[in-house]
Amino acid sequence: MNLPLRKSACLIFDCDGTLVDSEGLCNLGLQKELQCYGVQADLADLTQRFRGRKLADICSALSQQHGLHLDEDFIHSYRRAVDLLFDESLQAFPGVIEVLQQLDLPMCVASAGPPHKIRKALSLTGLSRFFGERIYSSYDISSWKPAPDLFLHAASHMGFAPADCIVIEDSEVGIQAAIAAGMQACWFGAAAQVATYPQVPRFSSMHELPSLLPR
Repeated sequence: MNLPLRKSACLIFDCDGTLVDSEGLCNLGLQKELQCYGVQADLADLTQRFRGRKLADICSALSQQHGLHLDEDFIHSYRRAVDLLFDESLQAFPGVIEVLQQLDLPMCVASAGPPHKIRKALSLTGLSRFFGERIYSSYDISSWKPAPDLFLHAASHMGFAPADCIVIEDSEVGIQAAIAAGMQACWFGAAAQVATYPQVPRFSSMHELPSLLPR
């Protein structure tokens, strides 16, 4: 299925779970920090429940569930744990570098993570050269998916109308944000097997992405 976009289309990539294989590491950091509070959380459950979500909302949900107060100290400790895990283990998904080398469309990254986290992830995995300064964060505009604001912000800075943008995402909230922004979307990864949003093309290997894009 080739998406009906003009050749001038702009590609907007999510970062965590789309370009870099970081969801497991982020949730491993969360699991380890929760252990300090006596909570034994299941890693797969954390990943499924909170994929693409705002960290403050994740902390709020876990606080309510376990009767905790996960404050700024918890968030700082969690960020440090994830930084170390990234340094040790972060990798780009198989095929990402090869595919980005093939694409001749304008590209940017729009992620819910803080700017320094996005830049570090791209730097560690050798992806920075594909995006330069074209990196947009929810923290820059204080708006998180599923609201469309981040994608609209990225499109505006890239100089494209929403209808001429395609979002590549791994999370349901990201797909919701793309649709709300009036953009096309492609759903990457295992979560894409969920039978929702049938109009959104799904793919499980990054090598499949070029076949979905305008030529």
